[in-house]
Amino acid sequence: MTAGTEPVVQPATRPAAPADPRLELLRQMVRVRRFEERCVQLYSAAKIRGFMHLYIGEEAVAVGAIGALSAADAIVSTYREHGHALVRGVSAEAVTAEMFGRITGCSRGRGGSMHLFDVGRGFYGGNAIVAGGLPLAVGLALADRMRGRSTVTACFFGDGAVAEGEFHECMNLAALWRLPVLFCCENNRYAMGTALERTHAVTDLAARARSYGMPSAAVDGMDVLAVRAAALDAVASVRGRGPFFLELRTYRFRAHSMYDPDRYRDKAEIARWKRRDPIDRLLKQLTDGGAVDAAALAAMEAAVAAEIDAAVAAADAAPVEDVADLTRFLVAEQRTRHD
Repeated sequence: MTAGTEPVVQPATRPAAPADPRLELLRQMVRVRRFEERCVQLYSAAKIRGFMHLYIGEEAVAVGAIGALSAADAIVSTYREHGHALVRGVSAEAVTAEMFGRITGCSRGRGGSMHLFDVGRGFYGGNAIVAGGLPLAVGLALADRMRGRSTVTACFFGDGAVAEGEFHECMNLAALWRLPVLFCCENNRYAMGTALERTHAVTDLAARARSYGMPSAAVDGMDVLAVRAAALDAVASVRGRGPFFLELRTYRFRAHSMYDPDRYRDKAEIARWKRRDPIDRLLKQLTDGGAVDAAALAAMEAAVAAEIDAAVAAADAAPVEDVADLTRFLVAEQRTRHD
């Protein structure tokens, strides 16, 4: 991108919308779930290395919230961002290649699982630092405000980020300057291995926003239709009046990361949340209402599987970056040593 020019935001590429829009929501959730299930296999086979944080169980949040944004809006995410990137329109091939460390990855293979980035999609990271995306989101929103744009920046972060200093600084500044930020708190009840009630004296996180004079709402993050409805209202509020805090009460079915033995959660608790699986929940509504049948579901699963197979094959065949290029895109002061 040439200095001084604006990125061209590309719309997400998706199949033609079905007659019932709920089918597209289902397809997107299934796509994210199956992609990450394949990632588990690839990680076990050492195709993916380093840290990897799975989104399994939280798919309704990404699908419902991101679907409420326009193509011109921006997204800032966390290290648990595969689902966000895929729903936004970053291709499965680009995400897979990034995790394989290949040059065809969305960050040229330099970032891996935690640092997905695609300026053309308005997707400004994946950030490995807890709460690290919040100041970036406020900066993007401030730039939009100064340039007279009507765009929104959606910032995703976990409940653990609410305990960080950056959270309070950014909430205060966004409220003070009425910046167009949608704060999306993915409250999955655990900051790494520490339960919400052990880190927050007040567990109603939406109440934190109200202390800054910011409108807020809490929604069942295991219900994609509820998330979408709440996100549409929140985005409309941001465009008209300034920042909004949306608490999305969800749950990750897998451990914090692939290295985590997950000994801090009771198995019965996990089982209770799995009975609220967002995919199963929407699927039951669709099947009970006759909106989808077994043949349509089989075709959906086959199409998703084919896309993922092709992405893995392409990523596996892609080259790594040439060693001679490893110092590109770095900013450093050149020093000359005088003995």
